Amino acid sequence: METYGLEKLGIFTSNTVHRNLGPAQLTEAALRRGEGKLSNTGALVVTTGKYTGRSPNDKFIVDTPAVHDDIAWGKVNCPISKEKFDAIKDKVCAYLNDREIFIFDGFAGADPKHTKKFRVVNEMASQNLFIHQLLIRPTADELAAYGEADYTILAAPGFKCDPAVDGVNSEAAIMIDYEAHLIVICGSQYSGEIKKSVFSTMNYVLTKEGVLPMHCSANMDPETNETAVFFGLSGTGKTTLSADANRKLIGDDEHGWSDDGIFNMEGGCYAKCINLKEENEPEIYHAIRFGALVENVVMDDATREFDFDDDSLTENTRVGYPIDFISNAAIPGVGGTPKVVIFLTADAFGVLPPISRLDENAAMYHFVTGFTSKLAGTERGITEPQPTFSTLFGEPFMPMDPSVYAEMLGKRIEESKAKVYLVNTGWSGGPYGVGSRMKLKFTRAMVTAALTGDFDKVEYKHHDVFNVDVPQSCPNVPDEIMNPRETWADKAAYDAQANRLADMFSNNFAKKYPNMPAHIAAAGPKSK
Repeated sequence: METYGLEKLGIFTSNTVHRNLGPAQLTEAALRRGEGKLSNTGALVVTTGKYTGRSPNDKFIVDTPAVHDDIAWGKVNCPISKEKFDAIKDKVCAYLNDREIFIFDGFAGADPKHTKKFRVVNEMASQNLFIHQLLIRPTADELAAYGEADYTILAAPGFKCDPAVDGVNSEAAIMIDYEAHLIVICGSQYSGEIKKSVFSTMNYVLTKEGVLPMHCSANMDPETNETAVFFGLSGTGKTTLSADANRKLIGDDEHGWSDDGIFNMEGGCYAKCINLKEENEPEIYHAIRFGALVENVVMDDATREFDFDDDSLTENTRVGYPIDFISNAAIPGVGGTPKVVIFLTADAFGVLPPISRLDENAAMYHFVTGFTSKLAGTERGITEPQPTFSTLFGEPFMPMDPSVYAEMLGKRIEESKAKVYLVNTGWSGGPYGVGSRMKLKFTRAMVTAALTGDFDKVEYKHHDVFNVDVPQSCPNVPDEIMNPRETWADKAAYDAQANRLADMFSNNFAKKYPNMPAHIAAAGPKSK
């Protein structure tokens, strides 16, 4: 029986080892094993238990001499010794012995110059379905010639760590050994841990190849092929705004920017489902069909219909599906050099302009700062929006020093002459709990204006507190929406809240980036 190199890891299974089963076979296996149920659309529906989001306190990087000086060690990139990693890895391999194993051999990186081979070993058929749909799927010929993988991931949610014995923080552990090209994920069934481990690996490897790895979505004009990228944390609108029926979708979350242009790292999408409505997000809504994996969305057992508004399990409800479920997907997922760069933020204070133009220095400031509000459910323990500063709009997945990525982006923007905008998809008319979330139709209209060049023809007004230029009009958007102060009934309360947020920007920047060049530091908000 072919074991596909598992014996090298100490996995000696006498049971079945499945390799690259299709969606129908994996769905059938998951149902047979009691891992989930079918919805009335044919999608496989699972619940993931106590872990319904990423668990950042359980993420580790193996500290070895070969990588030690490359990693920005700290609260985000936590070290674990090689000895502890190997001990847990050996236990996970022993746990997988004599179990039914599901393997997916796929690719990350749509540009052949930078493609990496990932072998994902799952104990659960449902998780294997997920990663089958999320990575780039090999053709029959590519699979036959696949050979050894560049990186291997072991995903065993049924194995629980013992913190007292294993030297970790809980029953879950997400560990990357860059030198050994091995990732171990145990204790958590949340499939996003697998996806983000691939991303974290690529964010280390691609940088060594001169490619800027980006936590962003991307799309392009179907006629001109002009490309745009959308940076932002989970919940800020990357997937929603890039899934534009008038443009080709390159990808919804993870890309590389090389000398040749941009490319998707993935072959699928992982979209949030909370409050999903067909009229607002038709592309995502119709992607929830046979072959998709739905996580933690409440479903009526009798009718098998979804209740997308029910957040009783989590607000971080998700669906994973192959990108070709989107009718206007760009396949393969490659695009040209971006002409427009958009930073997305969800401001729970309700004071940032809905869209503002950034010069090169301000672009660097906001890229490094990465302000948004963590939205409920994206991480364990987050129950309402909380203001946060996530370096590079993806700090949890960036292992190297932020300056490495920031300098690469600055160079790319300078070379491409790309226009940069900061878009607030958060609150207007007041803070969270008082104001209301920015209407999606208005945000779409503003993004469209940025992409089509309409903002090149309008008047701008400088916002003295946030130090950005705000367009005063936009097609299909009421003028008063463009200036956030005008949406507040109490103008003095707006001023106080704006100054408070500006101080948060300043304090965060001074603390985290004391050595940043003065011209970048000066481009940020300033309270009055």
